[in-house]
Amino acid sequence: MARQLSFDLPVRKALEREDFFVAPANALALAMIDAWPGWPGSKLLLIGPPASGKTHLAHVWAERAGARVIAASALRHEDIPALVTAPVAVEDVPDIGGDAAAEQALFHLHNLVLAEGHSLLMTADRPPARWPLTLPDLLSRAAGAQAATLEPPDDALLVAVLAKLFADRQIVPGPDVIPYLVRRIDRSFASARAAVDALDAQSLAEGRAVTRPLAARVLDSLEP
Repeated sequence: MARQLSFDLPVRKALEREDFFVAPANALALAMIDAWPGWPGSKLLLIGPPASGKTHLAHVWAERAGARVIAASALRHEDIPALVTAPVAVEDVPDIGGDAAAEQALFHLHNLVLAEGHSLLMTADRPPARWPLTLPDLLSRAAGAQAATLEPPDDALLVAVLAKLFADRQIVPGPDVIPYLVRRIDRSFASARAAVDALDAQSLAEGRAVTRPLAARVLDSLEP
């Protein structure tokens, strides 16, 4: 039964290997994750737009490698020598552009984790050449990592992403909702997330199931 107003349940992200839908847009990135521990230089950079699966793949790898996953913005508060006793995945590296303490911490982590014989995974929404980092040595080391790019989704992947976003929120949409959304929204992960977030909020506000008429009203309100 679809979730109603009285069941405002938390989002529970499914981040296991079997929950990852493989499509041409992400097959290379998944193959590179599966290629560990044979990464050149023991490091890998995942590049893709928001909601493209970078976090999912980081957790898939962390489970396999025994790694810790941490946001780049949190590094300034971490004990780096203690952190690098195992492989590390650092998410959203461009977010620390201009944060000198965080950039220094990542530079220190990069050097130490590799010196300890462990692996480093980094994620970003753009290539290193477009990162707003101010530490040249950190940029040069990031640029030296092999990169795997997650491309914008095709229809099949968009269906899978929408289904996962609804499932993470414990919502069961009407059977015609996801096909309708695929026809209406932009072909992007960000659009899929925005549509599901808006439908989630509206269904809770109205205390009703997620149906195609509700989806039509919500999408009309989102369009400029």
